[in-house]
Amino acid sequence: MPRRHLHMTGADGSALRAALRDLRTRLGVPGQFPTAVLAEAEQAAAHPRLPPTDVTGIPFFTVDPPDSVDLDQAMHLAKRPSGGYRVHYAIADVAAFVTPGGAIDTEAHRRVTTLYFPDGKVPLHPVALSEGAASLLPERTRPALVWRLDLDADGRVESTEVRRALVRSRARLDYAGVQRAIDSGTAEETVALLKVIGTLREALEAERGGISLGVPEQEVVERNGSYSLAYRAPLPADGWNAQLSLMTGMASADLMLAAGTGILRTLPSAPDGAVARLRRSAKALRIDWPHHVAYAELVRSLDPHRPDHAAFLQECTTLLRGAGYTSFTSGETPDPLLHAAVAAPYAHCTAPLRRLVDRYAGELCVAASAGAEPPEWAVAALGALPREMAEGTRLANTAERECVDLVEAALLKDRVGDTFEATVIDVKDHEPQVGTVHLEDPAVVGRVESPAAELPLGERIRVRLTRADPGTAKILFAPA
Repeated sequence: MPRRHLHMTGADGSALRAALRDLRTRLGVPGQFPTAVLAEAEQAAAHPRLPPTDVTGIPFFTVDPPDSVDLDQAMHLAKRPSGGYRVHYAIADVAAFVTPGGAIDTEAHRRVTTLYFPDGKVPLHPVALSEGAASLLPERTRPALVWRLDLDADGRVESTEVRRALVRSRARLDYAGVQRAIDSGTAEETVALLKVIGTLREALEAERGGISLGVPEQEVVERNGSYSLAYRAPLPADGWNAQLSLMTGMASADLMLAAGTGILRTLPSAPDGAVARLRRSAKALRIDWPHHVAYAELVRSLDPHRPDHAAFLQECTTLLRGAGYTSFTSGETPDPLLHAAVAAPYAHCTAPLRRLVDRYAGELCVAASAGAEPPEWAVAALGALPREMAEGTRLANTAERECVDLVEAALLKDRVGDTFEATVIDVKDHEPQVGTVHLEDPAVVGRVESPAAELPLGERIRVRLTRADPGTAKILFAPA
């Protein structure tokens, strides 16, 4: 997952947008789609490969940010007459539009993932598909991979099925609207069950030792004609929705493991040194972390609305470094097998409009669910997919990291010499004069260098901004 999420709200910000365009060029980010790809996308949008099964009678709905139009997932939630719950989870069927070895497929393997910038995104697929014919937009009949997951009364998955079918979403909801409706008691039952099932799945996550990070977004916000950075804490509805995706990813991993062919998202356990560093950050931010309290338990106790907790949650993403993909065939046991944060085998399968690997995982799961042999084109790609995904993810992470640096430098460039209240949240072991400070306002985490003395880890100090250069995308502070 990305270290930080950033997006812009408010006015034009033309200078910042120009700097972001330069960043895309410097990183070699793909530009416009080739003509052949666009032409194939238009043709595929007009003539998709449609499944014979029709479940458009199920009133699916989507939950996404209000401005999203690349809608990968739709859901319908219900109580089972015999007890427990039934989750229908529809995933956009990108394979219905993409011909293996064709122009779209080739370009998708070059791009690997949608790249997000504060002022927009660079999509994996042409918008004719990702925001049009393949997107699960409301009141549009679409091909999808429809998962049916039957849960017991505690939210545990009892049975899983996935097949191709036509679906029709009835409503496009956003997180804030869903949260308001659930909190006020006005939500329809299928929406209200998002909290019920999501909460049960959160309890199961805690039981197995998994952890979901409610990492706040950083927003570039216009204030009185200028810009600033602020944190936006996720809503509980964000977490409930994420639990359904996690549940489907775990079910996907189980299907592929049983079939003996697949690709998993894996993460090794964090090394002791990384946990020790995180403990130092907690101490610096005055977050009480007794030694008998597990990391996952601590994270669940944090409030992302608090600036100190928000900063610590940002630091927690460092434990997710080392995530990768493990493919396997012929019934071999994948190594590594588990995703440490999920605390179970897990696969990426719920975002095929935005992530290349999900199309392949979905295809393998459909075959596994039917007890059929997977298509040759999907199996043939498994050897190269982990490396392709690693390269694409590396570019995405670099872009996100550089965006944070660039935005912070651009927004602070006229404040060089100003002083700020800050907390020293990290100090280098072998260079105690160099470390990291967290500013509450603006919401900035930056490098600090003290030429005269060691930095006081965990102490609040005043710092002076000594450099903010959007050209090098770096900021630097010194003790005031």
